[in-house]
Amino acid sequence: MCMRFDLHVHTVISPCSRLKFSEILGHARSMGLEGVCITDHGTMEVCRHLKEGVQEDGLCVIFGMEYETPEGHFLLFGPFEGLPAGLSAPALLRLVGDCGGAAVAAHPCRQVAPTREYLVRKGLCRAIEVFNGRNLDAENRQTSRWCESYSLHECAGSDAHSLDELGRMVTHFSEPVRCREDLIFALNHGLCAPECRTQAGSVFGTGNAERIPQAIADFG
Repeated sequence: MCMRFDLHVHTVISPCSRLKFSEILGHARSMGLEGVCITDHGTMEVCRHLKEGVQEDGLCVIFGMEYETPEGHFLLFGPFEGLPAGLSAPALLRLVGDCGGAAVAAHPCRQVAPTREYLVRKGLCRAIEVFNGRNLDAENRQTSRWCESYSLHECAGSDAHSLDELGRMVTHFSEPVRCREDLIFALNHGLCAPECRTQAGSVFGTGNAERIPQAIADFG
């Protein structure tokens, strides 16, 4: 089963975004998405507005957040509804591991708010957003070079703040993802690969797709 998720989506809950809940639910499936992760800045308030899980049309909606630290931003998935602000990156990543969650370094090589490389070099963060829909091409290329140096789980997300950005870059899962727990397992075990899309919707680049079958054999 091929499932394509946009792992990085901001709604009107984030002050910087104008993307409405109704737009996500009304258009995601027609954009070729099987899932969307809501990752508003510093909050999981989306739980007050939407139902998490598989919707009537088959779209899987999963709640997370984008957490900001001085050493980078991270997409978090897990039991983090009450997570306090102000944690350092190492403390945050240790907490995520202790809670059985997943953390993805968001736009790690963006000029503004980059991820400190030592966090991946020391294995504190194993999953990174190789392609980000709001990055410059050079920033995405620099992130790709990290994958040549470190053993990382590669993802992609649109970082959508409006409907026209939704689904621009996605993460491909070859195992079913139907809930938050499924997503966490897949991210933590590398059962994923990034995809970039042209404006016509075709894939022009995939990351570690060739490694997915072996990862499934190891952990499935």
